[in-house]
Amino acid sequence: MENQASSKNIILNYGVYLGIASVLLNLVNYAIGDFLKPHWSISILSGVLMIVIIVMAFKKFKEINEGFMSWGQAVKIGVGLTMISAVIGIVYQQLFQNFIEPEFMQQMMMVQEQAWVDGGMSSDQIEGAKEMMQKFQGPLISSAIGLVVAAFIGFVVSAITGAIMKQSAEEQY
Repeated sequence: MENQASSKNIILNYGVYLGIASVLLNLVNYAIGDFLKPHWSISILSGVLMIVIIVMAFKKFKEINEGFMSWGQAVKIGVGLTMISAVIGIVYQQLFQNFIEPEFMQQMMMVQEQAWVDGGMSSDQIEGAKEMMQKFQGPLISSAIGLVVAAFIGFVVSAITGAIMKQSAEEQY
């Protein structure tokens, strides 16, 4: 039971760390005026940040668990903290879209529409794509998609890093 309590604290703490770090990264991106078409390096930095925080959480868990961590525990911790971070990110995104930058979705639609035109899409194709895009813009559907994507990415990163960092009592002897 002690391991369960400690993993919950690690999930919560490191999930909050990742969520706050992600929000700060988004705010910096907004402050420099690059929020509509972010540079590719922002995505790389975000991914590295996620990996680093997950690895830190795994190390902390192993520290309080006498150096041991199973693959399943790693996945649970990684997906859990990623989901906490995703909830923080979703709250931030809703605040951003509704209060900080209420025209954000219209601006994004214009940027995307120009990309479609530059890509050679016909006006009928663009209209169809806009209709489809608008179906996914509501707060509930975009939040649900955000949670599913976060869970998937959290699982993949946790499964890989957990496989590398796992340490069981059987492996010790």
